[in-house]
Amino acid sequence: MHSDETILVTGGAGFIGAQLALELKERHTGKRVVALDNLKRRGSELNLKRLKEGGVEFLHGDVREMADLPEIVNLSLIIECSAEPSVLAGFGESPRYVIASNLTGAINCLELARKTSAAMIFLSTSRVYPLRPLCGIKLKEGETRFTVLPEQTLPGVSEAGISEAFPLEGARSLYGATKYAAEVFINEYAQMYGLRAIVNRCGVIAGPWQMGRIDQGIMALWISRHLFGGALSYIGFGGKGLQVRDMLHVRDLLDLVVYQANEIDKLKGHTFNVGGGVTNSASLYELTGLCRHVTGNSIEIRSAPEERPADIPYYVTDNTAVRQACGWSPRYSLETIVSDTVRWMRDNQEALRSILE
Repeated sequence: MHSDETILVTGGAGFIGAQLALELKERHTGKRVVALDNLKRRGSELNLKRLKEGGVEFLHGDVREMADLPEIVNLSLIIECSAEPSVLAGFGESPRYVIASNLTGAINCLELARKTSAAMIFLSTSRVYPLRPLCGIKLKEGETRFTVLPEQTLPGVSEAGISEAFPLEGARSLYGATKYAAEVFINEYAQMYGLRAIVNRCGVIAGPWQMGRIDQGIMALWISRHLFGGALSYIGFGGKGLQVRDMLHVRDLLDLVVYQANEIDKLKGHTFNVGGGVTNSASLYELTGLCRHVTGNSIEIRSAPEERPADIPYYVTDNTAVRQACGWSPRYSLETIVSDTVRWMRDNQEALRSILE
């Protein structure tokens, strides 16, 4: 990237977008970095001061509206972080917002890329993988977690986790469907218009500045309840908290995306599963123990045996492909993610208490 180029980060006041915009500005001081956000997510307004102090320009706008996407001189890269991130979006309510935000918004960004010949890095989600196959993974129930059995009938699943070869046919949730549909459009724009694009299917990203809630941001939610109080439940799969996710420190994701931005021509056309992998995986039961250890607080965890829509018992990222292609691997342990988040919440508890409680 040249020094006179501009980078646009959509969802730029969000958890990932704001930190990515700041990181890009710090590493490329001569570049113009613009963060676009509609500030719908509660707590995103807290990032505005950080963006300003870091030299990132903020633009209050909405990717759903093409008119809100700026005409930028020398736009070289769009990092599409905007999303309605809840896997429960649309259940029991109109799906219009999740569809407009995640699909229409992505297409608007693609149109901006087409007009300006900008490249794109698209932050997708592991939730593009459909529910029935995920729930069909053969698991063993242990004392503290589910583990993957060595013998599997589905492609793309092993003791190392879920790879890009996992089946994509089937229903997945409106959140997952809109993100997968956006991936399809990215491939079409690449074929028809020569778009240079990379897709990252992210698992659970965690760390400071995440405003966790019951339907998204599980680690931040678990930590905030241990610090500030409030109810928590092991939901589904017998209500024991054995369901497993892997988690990636947001700083590890930043390192990867910055590398990809610098190597866009080499990596264009790739779709990667991005996550912490087996070593950074935990069940809810295990996460509870880690939160108790780091915070020094213990709270009651209720049991709710019935699953919610779109619940799955196991997702761990097999990040072999992205490690091989990018020479990247996670540097921060699960305990470090929790410790960093606890420290941030304690340092900012007055501002965060009303948002996270």
